[in-house]
Amino acid sequence: LPAQLLRLAQDAETELRLQRDLLLQIQKFSRLQQHQKTPKPPPTPAPTEAEFPVIPVLVLACDRSSVRRCLDKILRYRPSARRFPVIVSQDCGHAETARVIASYGQAVAHIRQPDLSDIPVPPEHRKFQGYYKISRHYRWALGQVFRTFRYRAAIVVEDDLEVAPDFFEYFQAVFPLLQRDPSLWCISAWNDNGKEAMVDSARAELLYRTDFFPGLGWLLLAELWDELEPKWPPAFWDDWMRQPEQRRGRSCVRPEVSRTMTFGRKGVSHGQFFDQYLKFIKLNDRFVPFTQLDLSYLKKEEYERFFLQQVYSAPEVQIEELQKDPGRDLGAVRLQYRGRDSFKALAKALGLMDDLKSGVPRAGYRGIVSFVCRGRRVFLAPPSDWTGYDPSWS
Repeated sequence: LPAQLLRLAQDAETELRLQRDLLLQIQKFSRLQQHQKTPKPPPTPAPTEAEFPVIPVLVLACDRSSVRRCLDKILRYRPSARRFPVIVSQDCGHAETARVIASYGQAVAHIRQPDLSDIPVPPEHRKFQGYYKISRHYRWALGQVFRTFRYRAAIVVEDDLEVAPDFFEYFQAVFPLLQRDPSLWCISAWNDNGKEAMVDSARAELLYRTDFFPGLGWLLLAELWDELEPKWPPAFWDDWMRQPEQRRGRSCVRPEVSRTMTFGRKGVSHGQFFDQYLKFIKLNDRFVPFTQLDLSYLKKEEYERFFLQQVYSAPEVQIEELQKDPGRDLGAVRLQYRGRDSFKALAKALGLMDDLKSGVPRAGYRGIVSFVCRGRRVFLAPPSDWTGYDPSWS
């Protein structure tokens, strides 16, 4: 009897072990089935073409049939026809230029400024009639973009500009910063002191804030046009933009190496500055993937923290030291000016553009102009206790 009881107990234990293993397998299978029935969350889709902002390129044209050079590069480098439609606004009624624009067919929209009449001007401004017509054209064309077509932003270029391969990449990357930062009012593709010997071509990704309105390929928001349109000037619109009443303490972003160059020596300015400066501007030829870079350093507080520290920690030198020093592979230095005449003398000696608009130097930020001299980074700067621009320095 004890032997039989022991055998029955062993059989029962074996049966229980089998049932336990079977139960575990059933539970495992049930979990697997449940997992298969639960739908997986869909992967996060990449932004579609329709989700990117649409930013038209407004090309202002007049009587230059060489607008073809401008349009060819814009159409070659733009990454999307939907996101960057091209609108050519023509003034002057020049037939040959109109034929060139029409030859692009549906690739561009061709609009024509309807009022080609002469503008009454003061007798002393008779020779500046062209500047009055340009200002009238800008007002009409920007009105078409923001009022008739109702775009929320636009890139403005003129018919004598050639754009760089990463022109659109640059604007696309900095556009969100312009939207979020109220201390900015434009993004410009231009460096006024961008001559080849005065920029670091190996650092084409460098961007700066500037208090000087550069123009020559620039991006603005519709909100800015709402502000400017009611008081738009009859002439000299770009210098008007540089006045304190319009700038209101705001800055633009500009590159180390220009993303535009001008080939238009002929124009209403009769080549002013062209032979001395503009024809030497370096056009960037190396594509920079700006949309993959962190550009948060351009926010005002962060920028001022690191930029001012960089400038005023650089050793101060005299211009004679700078001009005789080969400078290669040496650190940044600072040249200090203390007044208008001091600035203009140093700028002229160094080959910088020395004119001031409402007291603001070209490419300057808080009075500081950053450039390269003999391979060395130089900051032409006021004293560290700088208190603001003097509009009488003009």
